[in-house]
Amino acid sequence: MSGGGPSPGPSIWAVSDGRAGNAAQVLAIANALQETSRWVRIAHINGQGHRGEPMTLNPRAPLRWLPPSRAIKPLWALADAERALLTEPWPTVWIGAGSRIAPYSVDIRQMSGGAALTAHVLDPRVKTTEFDLMVTPQHDQTAGENVVATLGSASFFPAEEVEAAGMAFADLADERAKSAIVVLGGDSKTHTFDKAAMQRLDAQLRGVAGAGWRLRITCSRRTPVAARAYFRQFADEIGARFWEGERDGPNPYIAWLLFSEVAIVTEDSTNMLSDAAYFGLPVHMARLTGRSAKFDRLHESFIEKGIARWLHGGLETWTYEPLREAEKVADKIVEMLLERYPQPDMPAASSVAPDWL
Repeated sequence: MSGGGPSPGPSIWAVSDGRAGNAAQVLAIANALQETSRWVRIAHINGQGHRGEPMTLNPRAPLRWLPPSRAIKPLWALADAERALLTEPWPTVWIGAGSRIAPYSVDIRQMSGGAALTAHVLDPRVKTTEFDLMVTPQHDQTAGENVVATLGSASFFPAEEVEAAGMAFADLADERAKSAIVVLGGDSKTHTFDKAAMQRLDAQLRGVAGAGWRLRITCSRRTPVAARAYFRQFADEIGARFWEGERDGPNPYIAWLLFSEVAIVTEDSTNMLSDAAYFGLPVHMARLTGRSAKFDRLHESFIEKGIARWLHGGLETWTYEPLREAEKVADKIVEMLLERYPQPDMPAASSVAPDWL
């Protein structure tokens, strides 16, 4: 981890507990902040404590089991190396995510004397006023003057990453017609990818393939081993592409999103649904076993927005405005920064964004 002194432009610490969904959202917002159209507006800020890469904190028990509102001296729940990261100079912007990181989002704001603008992603069930900004999906129904409610998750894919993926998998450009990316989720607090769900999705995908659709199937970290094996065999049987890890070659996820005509996504992941919506793909949501009121609200909001429909039989195509919620959050952070650091009359000097962006 690099760190240290001043850097042209604001310094940003993007912090998570390493869980994929949380890490993806803080990185998405940080990357959206780095976009040239935003960065030039805040490039006059001389940030301190630049970090060269995202930060991962892993608080030890019992703090990791306690609700954030009961966290006492959270710094001492960290290993020495991680605790050493949370020292002056403080960042211009702190972006944290998840309940395990919430106590540190609160602490950084206090330790910096309010100098660090703290944006926290996902509602950890503490007062929203403990942060400068709280970012939470609409289906969580969190209210507050400093709350930015997103439709789904804050997904963002930098243009250079999309371009690189397009070049690396350029052969897929000729296979865009009647192609569908299939994104498999897994077990969670609300859903399970059990045998019944596998068999139901198997039947649906066989029908889709029989109608001439090319299937590109990928897994998430939560996809159970049984489901991975089941759909790898399924892909072999019908001639679909399948990717679950390095043994299958370079990760095609972005390219499949870019070069597919529609998406089939299991219902259990806000991030996966939002990724497909970022690319404007017609999203067909596939049922797993289980449900919750919160996810019911998420699904209904995507349906009302014209982003998604339930997978019942054949695939359909339609259009809508791609979902760009990380950009909405980044715009709000820029607005707040400009209130603290008004732009000078003279044009800002060239600036350098964190090199992990």
